[in-house]
Amino acid sequence: MSNTVTAISLLIDVFSKYAGKEGDQHTLTKDELKDLLKAELGELLGQANDKAAVDKIFQGMDANKDNSVDFKEFMSMVCCLTMMCHEHFCCKK
Repeated sequence: MSNTVTAISLLIDVFSKYAGKEGDQHTLTKDELKDLLKAELGELLGQANDKAAVDKIFQGMDANKDNSVDFKEFMSMVCCLTMMCHEHFCCKK
């Protein structure tokens, strides 16, 4: 399996691992998102334990304001984080 396919599969698996623990397996609730951020991105997002920070992240991700984060909204966050990390690590002079 290529690295690209592996990365895509990993993103899908991470989303699926946390989505649906509290209901709809196609969306993340705020608590599911908090668990995902803490477990999968804890070092990158050190504020995942801070309720206000999680609330702000959740509100920013919930583009359609339906009080859940679907896969498309999740991927928007992943893309933003990836661009920020690229800028920080690769383009910083």
